[in-house]
Amino acid sequence: MSSADAPIRIVIVDDDALVRTALAMILRNDATLEVVGEADDGDSGLDLIDQVAPDVVLMDIRMPRMDGLETLGRLMNRPAPCRVIMLTTFDADDHVLRALRDGASGFLLKHTPPAQIVEAVHRVAAGDPMLSPSVTAQLITQLREAEPEPRRMLEARSLAMTLTERERDVAIAVGEGKVNAQIAEQLYLSMATVKAHVSRIMVKLAVTNRVQLANRVHDAGLL
Repeated sequence: MSSADAPIRIVIVDDDALVRTALAMILRNDATLEVVGEADDGDSGLDLIDQVAPDVVLMDIRMPRMDGLETLGRLMNRPAPCRVIMLTTFDADDHVLRALRDGASGFLLKHTPPAQIVEAVHRVAAGDPMLSPSVTAQLITQLREAEPEPRRMLEARSLAMTLTERERDVAIAVGEGKVNAQIAEQLYLSMATVKAHVSRIMVKLAVTNRVQLANRVHDAGLL
C-alpha cells in the first residue's frame, strides 16, 4: 500500500470508455489520488495490475470476456492482493453479495456523486470497507433467505464462541442490518464504542466488511 505521503494508486477496469474517462476525471481532481492505468476487461485488467501494482482497483462487475467476478476471484487468490471496489449499475445487483464474499472491499453505484467516489477510495485504501447502509440491509436480507452450508456453519459457530457477550449483542445487531447509530441507541453505547466493537468482531470472525459479518452471524445461528 502507499506510504502516508504518497498518492493512492488506482486502476480502473470497465468496458465502457465513457465510464473510465468520467471516473479518471473525478479521481484526478484529488491530488492525493493517482490513476495509474485503465483496462477494458478483466483479462487485460489483471495484466495491468501486475505491471503497475495499484493500491485500489475500481472494477465493473459486468464485462465481456472475463467479467469482474472472475477477475476478482483470480486476484484474491494472489499473494497480498490489492483492494477492490466493484462498480455496479443497480444497488440490488445479484452479483454484489458474491463479490463481497469473494473479497471485494466494497462497491459503488456508477451514479454515485463524485465526492463520495473519492471518499470511498480513501476509505478502502485505509482498510475501511465501503458499503452503503441501504445496500447492506438488502444484502443481509438475501443472506437470511439462504441456507448455510454445513462446513460454513461449523466454522462460523467456532468463531462466534470467541465473542464476548457484548460483542455477541453487537454482532447480532449488525446481522439484523442495523447501522452503528441504531446499535448505539439500542445497546446504550457510544458511537466510538460501537465502532471499536465492530472492528474487534471483524477480526475475531475473520471478515472484512459488515455483509460478511452478517453472513457469519447467520451461519452461526445467532439470528
